[in-house]
Amino acid sequence: MTMKHFSFLLACLLVAATLCAQSVQVKLDPAVEQMVEQYTEQNQALSTVPGWRVQILATTDRQRLESVRQSFQYHYPNIPVDWEHSRPYYKLQAGAFSSKLDALRLKFVLSREYEGLYLVRDDSISKWELLNYY
Repeated sequence: MTMKHFSFLLACLLVAATLCAQSVQVKLDPAVEQMVEQYTEQNQALSTVPGWRVQILATTDRQRLESVRQSFQYHYPNIPVDWEHSRPYYKLQAGAFSSKLDALRLKFVLSREYEGLYLVRDDSISKWELLNYY
């Protein structure tokens, strides 16, 4: 290594050490800081969020619902599935997505085995469903 290369390398190391020792501080306006705190508190207070699910089945036959649900859970153990009763129908829905695009991906995968799938909007998806996702 020549002296010129050594001097260049030493200079680079000194500059890098100087940059690492410096820190950046951001000063927020008190009004902005208060708005951020309020937003954070309100967001943490919400237990549900709006999102999308894939509806697999709507039937008046409870036994058929249970049969399809068990089969679905066997084939897709990592995808949460649940049903609701909205008289006279039992509705079987899978997944919990914050975006419609993610729900469409699941719909595409499931469309190979299930007919008549469609997306449903759900404004009361719990946050843990989105966080603990497959």
